[in-house]
Amino acid sequence: MQGIEPEDIEQSVQSALAEDVGTGDLSANLIPAAARAVAQVTAKQNAIVCGQAWFDEVFRQIDRRLGVAWQLRDGDAVHTGQLVCKVYGPARGILTGERTALNFLQFLSATATRARQYADAVSGTKAAVLDTRKTIPGLREAQKYAVTSGGCRNHRMGLYDEILIKENHIQAAGSVAAAIQVAKHITADPMQIEIEVETLAQLQEALDAGATRVLLDNFTMDQLETAVKTAAGRAKLEASGSISLENIRRVAETGVDFISIGDLTKNIQAVDFSMRFEKAKAA
Repeated sequence: MQGIEPEDIEQSVQSALAEDVGTGDLSANLIPAAARAVAQVTAKQNAIVCGQAWFDEVFRQIDRRLGVAWQLRDGDAVHTGQLVCKVYGPARGILTGERTALNFLQFLSATATRARQYADAVSGTKAAVLDTRKTIPGLREAQKYAVTSGGCRNHRMGLYDEILIKENHIQAAGSVAAAIQVAKHITADPMQIEIEVETLAQLQEALDAGATRVLLDNFTMDQLETAVKTAAGRAKLEASGSISLENIRRVAETGVDFISIGDLTKNIQAVDFSMRFEKAKAA
C-alpha cells in the first residue's frame, strides 16, 4: 500500500487484537472447532469504503485459513444495504476477528467519507484540502491514508518531516523573521518550512523574510482575499482555523492554495457496518 509499510499495518493490527482478544476468545468456544462459515459485511449507511488492508490483516493474524472476498475497493462509494465483502473459513476465527476488523473498517471509512465531503465542497477551485496531526493516537498513518482515499491530501506526517513555525516558536525566537532564519539553518529545502501568521502585518514580515509557504490562522474572508493579493504568488498560502463544510467553498474561492482541516480526522463518526453469518456447517 502506497506510503504505508506492511509491517506498520501488521503491528497496528497486532496491538488492536491484543487489547480485544487478550489470552483468548471465550465466547468463540460456544462454536464447534470444526464449524465453518461465510459472513457478509454490509453497509448500514452511505459511505466511502476504506481500511481493507487492516481488515484483511486481522483475519490473517487470527487464522490463515480465513479469507476475505471484497466487492469494493478503498475509495469506492457504498450505499445502505450494499454488500461490502464476505469473510469465509473457520467460524470461530470469524467471530474472534469480527469486532476488531469492523473497528478498523468503520473508523477509516468514516475518515474517507469526511474527506470526500470536503473534496467535493472545493471541487473546481485551485485549493487542495489537507489533513493535520489531529489524529487518533496510534492510527495516524492509517487515517492519513484514509484521507487520500477520500480525495484530500496529506500535510506533514509528523514533527520530523517538515518545519511548521507556530506562534510559540515565533514568541521564543523573537520575531517572524528571526524564526524563519533559524529554520533555514535547519533545512536547506525552503518547501520544508512553513510559518503560521495571525495578522496581515505578520504575513508581510514573513514574505519579506523569504517565506515560501505561509499558514493564515483564523483569517476572515476579507483578510484571506487581501493576503492572496499581498503574496501575489510569492508564497503558497494555506488557510486554517474556523473552517467547516458550510464555509470551505467560500474560503477556497479567495484564491488560497491549501486549506487544512482538523475535522477530517478528529470529528468523525464511525460508519455503521454489519457482519452476519450467511451459512455455517460442520466440517
